[in-house]
Amino acid sequence: MMIAQERSFTKPASFTLYSLAFIKSFLIWCFTLTVCLLVVGFPVGVLMATAGALLAVILQTFLPVSAVLLVAGGLFGFNALVVVVGAAVLTFKGIHPHEVRWLSWLHGKDSTLKDPIYASCPLTCSLVNAQ
Repeated sequence: MMIAQERSFTKPASFTLYSLAFIKSFLIWCFTLTVCLLVVGFPVGVLMATAGALLAVILQTFLPVSAVLLVAGGLFGFNALVVVVGAAVLTFKGIHPHEVRWLSWLHGKDSTLKDPIYASCPLTCSLVNAQ
C-alpha cells in the first residue's frame, strides 16, 4: 500500500517538472529564434518591408482604409507564426538549446578556439611585452 501511495505522489511531480522544462525550452527557443530573425534576418526583413509597401500601395485601390493595417498585421503575424512554429518543432523534437553548439552566446560561454594573431604582431608584440 505504501508503494502505491508513493508512486501516485511522484508521478504528478515528475509530470510538473517535465512540463516546466518543456515550457522553459519552448520560451528559450522563441527568444533565440526572435533574436536570430532580428539580427541575421535583417536583409530578409528589408525585402519583406519593401514587398509589404508595394502590396499596401496596390491594396490601397481596393481597401482604402485598412490596406496598410492589413499588410503590416499580416507581416507581423507571419513573422510571429514562423518563430512560434519553429520553436514548437524544435521543442517537440527534443532539441534543447544547450545542446546546440552555435548557441554558446546564449549561455555566456566563449567559443574561441585560440587567440587571434594580427599581422602587426611581430612588429609590436615585443614593444608591449617589454613594458
